[in-house]
Amino acid sequence: MNMRLLAVMGLMLSTPAWAQDVKIDIKEFMFGPKDLTVAVGTRVTWVNDDQIPHTVAETHKAFRSGALDTNDSFSWVFDTPGEYEYFCALHPQMIGKIVVSQ
Repeated sequence: MNMRLLAVMGLMLSTPAWAQDVKIDIKEFMFGPKDLTVAVGTRVTWVNDDQIPHTVAETHKAFRSGALDTNDSFSWVFDTPGEYEYFCALHPQMIGKIVVSQ
């Protein structure tokens, strides 16, 4: 086998077949959906649809975005099973949770 084919096969094996891309809208001072269950390897992208900045900050500091202006986005790939609670650092009443399953 040539090296290129081996590299492509390695990439295919490293991403679970059930992994996907999921979008969470930030709108009207809420994350939508607020609660989400995803498979390991899923990329979640938050998109700010509000007219003011928001952030996405995981409670235990696993991830944290900078300030997201209107139409800005932040993505995170969830490689480890568990529960991830997050909030907007600018508006702490905005909360959400992602459950990552095997």
